Amino acid sequence: MKSLHGKKVWVHCASLGEFEQARPLIEMIRQRDPAMKILLTFFSPSGYDVRRYYEGVDYVSYLPIDNAVNAIKFIRTVRPDLIIWVKYEYWYHFLRQLYIRNLPVILVSAVFRPDQPFFRWYGGLHREMLGYFRHIFVQNESSRELLAGLGFAAEVCADTRFDRVASIAAQRKEYDTIAAFKGDKKLIVAGSTWSKDVDLIARLINEDPFQGAFKYVIAPHDVNEENNYYIIGNTVVRRGLFSRVTTQNAHDYDLIIVDGIGMLSSIYYYADVVYVGGGFDTSVHNILEPTVYGKPVIFGPNHQKSAEALELLSHPEWHAAYTVSSYEQLLDSIEDLYEHDGAHLRTGSEKAREYVLSHTGGTEQIYAWLKSKNYL
Repeated sequence: MKSLHGKKVWVHCASLGEFEQARPLIEMIRQRDPAMKILLTFFSPSGYDVRRYYEGVDYVSYLPIDNAVNAIKFIRTVRPDLIIWVKYEYWYHFLRQLYIRNLPVILVSAVFRPDQPFFRWYGGLHREMLGYFRHIFVQNESSRELLAGLGFAAEVCADTRFDRVASIAAQRKEYDTIAAFKGDKKLIVAGSTWSKDVDLIARLINEDPFQGAFKYVIAPHDVNEENNYYIIGNTVVRRGLFSRVTTQNAHDYDLIIVDGIGMLSSIYYYADVVYVGGGFDTSVHNILEPTVYGKPVIFGPNHQKSAEALELLSHPEWHAAYTVSSYEQLLDSIEDLYEHDGAHLRTGSEKAREYVLSHTGGTEQIYAWLKSKNYL
């Protein structure tokens, strides 16, 4: 365990998704203020278990159960100088005890919707918690307006995940195996797939309506043997696990199944069209990872929680995003991209990348504000 003596910033995230939003800011603080000690806490095991050994901070911990005794003990032990909470985390006793001690608590990458308790008749406690934040950075104007209606000021700031995916793209890994596998064919990459996504893509692969024009990569959202066998059992083409495919035998396959973690964001680079999974289950997964490379994306109907999906879909003339609820709609989307000698595909690629790059800079904005207040 590294020492936590010295000036400290405490960053709290609910889970892994919120960590990805906090990560660009953590890394900027680490780079520019190397003497600053950084504590990272999680609520969910899905965040803690994956990032418990993250080297970008000095200490990683769960946040204790939210009660006054735990909050007082934790704050007295850690003695933070700055607290940054990410997006959706509202812990009454911790926030109240921090407020009582006049410690600066900053909420970043927040999103607010009219159906949340803050804006309901019974949301008094939630509204009280908003008053405990020294400053709130929201992702969009609608969130700022909702808070203004309650009398709270907020600052619009681009989602820091845009900075994160831009950084990942700049450091992407080369996969000669995927390049050899693709050859002179077009490539559809289906990433973070669940079973319903696989059913859709498998039918596309098996029926081959584009007469061999495409090759396919499928990366399940959970990499395990069960999901690998599900894909294998539902496809009838030549398929292989990525770990067993080489540049020498790659041309022998029509489908590669990604059976490792940490590769998908770089594999997206080789795609012509990307299908992002999760839209038939909890919610569509990260569509920024492929769009940063200028890849048009297709996803299922459950995308309402994805601000970027909604924004891209609000510009159908961009041809950068398509939502589908059926196999027929999937076919229509791919056909639309390749109509007019691929003009829509070229437009979609350009607009997808422009969209991501135009939303970078949020990390710098937050960091500059923290510096201006002498919090760092």
